[in-house]
Amino acid sequence: MARLPLGEVKVTQDGQLQFGTYLMGETTPIHGRQLSGWDDLPDLDDATVPMPSAHGAWPGWLLAGPRVLVFDFLIYADNGLTGFPGVLEELRTATAVRQDESPLIVQLAGARRLMWARLTRRTLPASRAYTWGKPTGSVQFTCADPRRYQVEEQVARTGLPEPEPGIDWHPTDPPPGVAWDLDYGSAGTPGAVLIDNTGDADTHPVLAITGPVVRPTVTNQATGATLEYDITLAATDRLVIDTQAGTVTLNDTAPRLYTATARSTPEQAFTLPPGDSLLTFRAAEFNPNGALTVLWRSAYW
Repeated sequence: MARLPLGEVKVTQDGQLQFGTYLMGETTPIHGRQLSGWDDLPDLDDATVPMPSAHGAWPGWLLAGPRVLVFDFLIYADNGLTGFPGVLEELRTATAVRQDESPLIVQLAGARRLMWARLTRRTLPASRAYTWGKPTGSVQFTCADPRRYQVEEQVARTGLPEPEPGIDWHPTDPPPGVAWDLDYGSAGTPGAVLIDNTGDADTHPVLAITGPVVRPTVTNQATGATLEYDITLAATDRLVIDTQAGTVTLNDTAPRLYTATARSTPEQAFTLPPGDSLLTFRAAEFNPNGALTVLWRSAYW
């Protein structure tokens, strides 16, 4: 989830696909014919083990492998053969070999989803159609993370829990009779945020803790998973936990994974299951300026 910003999202309608900044599909010269693998389940690694002396097996974890997508298309330049070389050059440039993953946004049946992918194959047969226009071709994308995500990143924030001041009965100046002039005080800070994963797959959040905070702790009440770090953050410090990458970074530069306490869950095991998750934020000492920011995208199979 700790990815580079998406930049401009050019997908506006069904049948469009954006790889990096390059738009394909409807309303473009790269007319889509078929997208394979999008709604299929990725290959699953089944760790089920047969029982040695009885019928059946012990169910094991089902872990998804990479998702492979194949986009078949027809190239058609609006201004005919004169525009074809330019269209072809743009396609070659956008589908060149790169080591880093790029955002891949697809909209089908009214649902717009985001993945990160690398282009692992491009096919452009040099047939007669290639010479005279309207050739066919295909590109293959491999997504190391097989989940599809909500395009818009969600954000929620909370401070450390602050107790309510309680009722002020004005004992030095009581009002007459039973018409007590009660002051209930302001509401306390709960120190918790409710996260809604509207998808059907677990998603990994990014947690940013800003100081002053001593020994910050974040617990997912839905799963019982806890992240706790034996560290003191000053007012200018920020600790970022990327649960998908499994990293803990202080002020964007210094690794602090080693500060995790014995009761802390492995970072990559700290996920948000489908539905609501209540995350609570605690620390060894109260400070009204300590804060937790949660960033996440709902995830879908």
